[in-house]
Amino acid sequence: MASRLFLLAAIVLFCIALASSPDAKIENQDTQRGQEVKGANRRLLTSVDCVGLCRVRCSLHSRPNVCTRACGTCCARCNCVPPGTSGNREMCGRCYTDMTTHGNKTKCP
Repeated sequence: MASRLFLLAAIVLFCIALASSPDAKIENQDTQRGQEVKGANRRLLTSVDCVGLCRVRCSLHSRPNVCTRACGTCCARCNCVPPGTSGNREMCGRCYTDMTTHGNKTKCP
């Protein structure tokens, strides 16, 4: 019984220590300013409005729902959507241009 109480107290103290660490406060401040902390090296990346940009990108597409879904996936992974309604894929770099489907076709519109 005493060992269970000790274990419970240790877990509670560990959770409190994690919540009050300086890193958690820094991450919260960065996300409030519209930036996200990504990866182990904690690079700051500005967040992109994937929904709005993909809606514009796929507005003239023959299958806008499929285009918007693929564009959203690419935007979430690469944090970029090329300008215009077609082409300009190189503007987002290799992440966007090299992503393929299971059928080995280019994924990102």
